[in-house]
Amino acid sequence: MQNNLILLADAYKYSHHKLYTPGTEKVYSYMESRGGMFEETVFFGLQYILKKYLAGEVITKPKIEEASYYMQSIFGRPDVFEAANFEYIIKKYGGRLPVTIKAVKEGFVIPTHNVLMTIENNDSKCYWLTNFLETVLMQVWYPVTVATLSAQIKQVVQMYFAETADDSSAAGIDFVLNDFGFRGVSSVESAGIGGMAHLLSFKGSDTIIANAYAKEYYHAQTVPGASVPATEHSVMTMRGEVGEEDMFRHILRTYPTGIVACVSDSYNIFRACADYWGTDLKEEILGRDGTLVIRPDSGDPALTLLSVFDILLDKFGYTINSKGYKVLPPQVRVIQGDGINYESILHIYQVLKMNGISAENLVLGMGGALLQKVDRDTQKFALKCSYAEINGVQTDVKKNPIELNGRGEIESSFKKSKAGRLKLIQTNGLFETVREDAAPAAEDILQTVFENGEVVQEYGFEEIQERLRG
Repeated sequence: MQNNLILLADAYKYSHHKLYTPGTEKVYSYMESRGGMFEETVFFGLQYILKKYLAGEVITKPKIEEASYYMQSIFGRPDVFEAANFEYIIKKYGGRLPVTIKAVKEGFVIPTHNVLMTIENNDSKCYWLTNFLETVLMQVWYPVTVATLSAQIKQVVQMYFAETADDSSAAGIDFVLNDFGFRGVSSVESAGIGGMAHLLSFKGSDTIIANAYAKEYYHAQTVPGASVPATEHSVMTMRGEVGEEDMFRHILRTYPTGIVACVSDSYNIFRACADYWGTDLKEEILGRDGTLVIRPDSGDPALTLLSVFDILLDKFGYTINSKGYKVLPPQVRVIQGDGINYESILHIYQVLKMNGISAENLVLGMGGALLQKVDRDTQKFALKCSYAEINGVQTDVKKNPIELNGRGEIESSFKKSKAGRLKLIQTNGLFETVREDAAPAAEDILQTVFENGEVVQEYGFEEIQERLRG
């Protein structure tokens, strides 16, 4: 069932072939972000959807038979699901979808309220197909939103590194935000898609499947994600509280070189930093050819980090970098993986800056807030019809609802949609959505990526990364 495209639509859409106004021959729709948490979005993930669900011979007789079985039970009547509509696609197109999809290049950063993708049917008998595909196509909101969130966090990291860290430390920015989100998402597929979107901006990730998705669907030339040996509480509590220091020592000697991360709040994070790491094991840590990354994992993130850094800076000493901020010895760093989201990251960095602590001392781990705590309304995504052809007549289509504001006054809704056939143009470096007939000579940023069942434009993962970097 999961590979049967005929079943991958909202149930009500199966009635639309009868509900469109008689004489409808073409339906043209577009997708946009109507605003939201950020004022721009990173377009990414459409290629995955096209290759996995839409490309090739996706309509077959066994799939029609399977759909017929479900539809009869779902609707309880025989006049909703029309098998003949899908049989026509088999007969005329060999089961391939007669639609054209245009989209911006993946990795482009586009201001909200602009067209990102359009879709239209190429056969007048398949006018119903355009918005039938909305359900699957709209799921591009997820990789776009995760890619956008990750990119926005990178901008925050870059800003605080520029203000508080030596320029030579900028190379480490790619590993500052680490994806801890696999266990916090709703499915393996979400982990793969969202984890892949994160890897456009950062390299740190424990979501291994994201690398496999980047390889399979975006031809990644290398494995884009990386991780390090690290403990969890099941490891650290094996010997109980009295054996915690011995476990710390065991970790250091198991991985005597390179990076190793150790969760240190199983009992008392402050004792662990002051007495164990900062006193008894201090010389062993400073003698390592590598870095110990200490992880607090409970409490208020900013307050806990400030206390942890106060202890570590006192115990291990520090240098003052070129920007005038304190930096721990290279053998010691801290990772915060609890309570991390966009807002807490801003707060943490501001608190560290106010206390003279360089951003280069800290890396972050982000789980459910990165891959799961987003939804379609984070960036207010919508796919709406803007143009149709009815009995040969070209027709603009749009919605323009009103709503009550907080004062009880009637005003136009943010859900007002665009009308006509659209194109995305760039003037003096600024993106703008216009009608095709309003700027016929302007180059359209939208490119055809899918036509009549075939993906006709593909992008490589590294190419998308480079485009995002600008």
